[in-house]
Amino acid sequence: MKDLDLKKINKELQHKSPEEIISWALSIAQNPLVTTNFRPYEVVILHACTQVKKDLKVIWCDTGYNTPQTYKHANELIDSLSLNIKLYVPKQTAAHRDATIGIPQVNDPLHILFTEQVKLEPFNRAMKEHRPDVWFTNLRKGQTAFRDSIDIVSKSKDGLLKVSPFYHWTDEELDTYLKERNLPNEFKYFDPTKVLENRECGLHS
Repeated sequence: MKDLDLKKINKELQHKSPEEIISWALSIAQNPLVTTNFRPYEVVILHACTQVKKDLKVIWCDTGYNTPQTYKHANELIDSLSLNIKLYVPKQTAAHRDATIGIPQVNDPLHILFTEQVKLEPFNRAMKEHRPDVWFTNLRKGQTAFRDSIDIVSKSKDGLLKVSPFYHWTDEELDTYLKERNLPNEFKYFDPTKVLENRECGLHS
């Protein structure tokens, strides 16, 4: 993985279909996985990946603060797509946290601790246990400044190969993908660590 020419690879993959991008990544992977939080349009990456590799490991880090609609949506997709779910949750219960620090505002120093507890620690624990070499994500251009700076294939700060098959797709194109395949979407999603949609939570750097 160290010797990959990412600039050349991204140029070659730019006009490939998501399925072709996924197949390419799987061809060089020994231990691939996809992460999800079942936010809007997550069904697209889950469907595309499992169409190519049915038993691909799906890491779900559940903050404990999802909406009832999101949990219903997650259960529906786990069942309909036969997802190979590996569930990770915070070490502290939501009730315990609510009684002590609650959900701090972004400018509150406790927000850093909150994000570490509900998102970063479970995610890092999952990655340490599964030790992937290829990580499929649904990052797309235009979502945040950081995401505009990467491409279809990039590397994390730890050298993990990140593959975003729908990187250049618009919401409209994703809507068409869902409609053509009769797949559900879910928009009543809540991420307590971000508050603002254009904030990064620290997982993808």
